[in-house]
Amino acid sequence: MKPELQKSINVLVVDDEKIMQASCCRVLEKEGYTVSSADSGEAALEQCDRKSFDLVLLDLKMPGMGGIEITQRIKRQYDWIKIIILTSKNQESDEFWGMKQGADAYMTKPFDGSELLAKAVSLL
Repeated sequence: MKPELQKSINVLVVDDEKIMQASCCRVLEKEGYTVSSADSGEAALEQCDRKSFDLVLLDLKMPGMGGIEITQRIKRQYDWIKIIILTSKNQESDEFWGMKQGADAYMTKPFDGSELLAKAVSLL
């Protein structure tokens, strides 16, 4: 019996903090995901228009277009994309609000790579 071909999982990491962006990309690439990155909401939306993503990791606080607006716009156009919000806000009310706006998961910074992978696997 022929092994099934596995579809490559495409992930977009959106964070204006270059160190956080690079760290997330490294963890995901090491696990075999195909990873792209953007440092603004506008760049993220442009990439979503050009490429089909399965998962977006999205910083909540960025200059310009914020994470909630980006979440809402992605979900309106590409409802199949799963979104994990990354933020330093750690109040339960913040998490509830983010999920209510369309996020599929919420992670408080700092976090470790295994936590990120666990969230990604559970959503995908």
